[in-house]
Amino acid sequence: YYTSARLKTQGLQSFQYGRIEARLQVPSGAGLWPAFWMLGDDFDGNNWPDCGEVDIMEYIGREPDLIMGTMHGPGYSGALGLSKWNRQEYAIADEFHTYAVEWKAGQIDWYYDGKSYFTVTRADVGDRQWVFDHPFFIILNLAIGGQLAGPIGLETVFPAHLYVDYVRVYQAADP
Repeated sequence: YYTSARLKTQGLQSFQYGRIEARLQVPSGAGLWPAFWMLGDDFDGNNWPDCGEVDIMEYIGREPDLIMGTMHGPGYSGALGLSKWNRQEYAIADEFHTYAVEWKAGQIDWYYDGKSYFTVTRADVGDRQWVFDHPFFIILNLAIGGQLAGPIGLETVFPAHLYVDYVRVYQAADP
């Protein structure tokens, strides 16, 4: 029997714009799916993807050199989300890394260890609705199994741990 876990700021703190960053060490192993992401503050359990989702980092344990950044909204969600794969030349789970987005009106930029690797603008969604100009809450989770993670590998070691050094939000001071 396996279980997944998550921490979220829903109902406690939400953010609109700024740099949202975490320094994490992800676990390795097929079937593990750690993520650092955000959902629109108006999420009610039934209004996804209209509330908006920003996947700051998703790591798929069966792909040890890959992280992904994705944006989901109405008409561009699930497998149709606006996404970028970011492959490395090493196993990402071997050490801590920094994952971030810089978010402003009409644009979100994704960063891995301080280097930008993906940008989505309002123009990129075309005639579909841009749902990223309102507050969002933050989620950190470690999912076990699932459609994207795939089956749990026979070599996957449990318990699995998602180590969090910090989560930080930087916002411009009000004038």
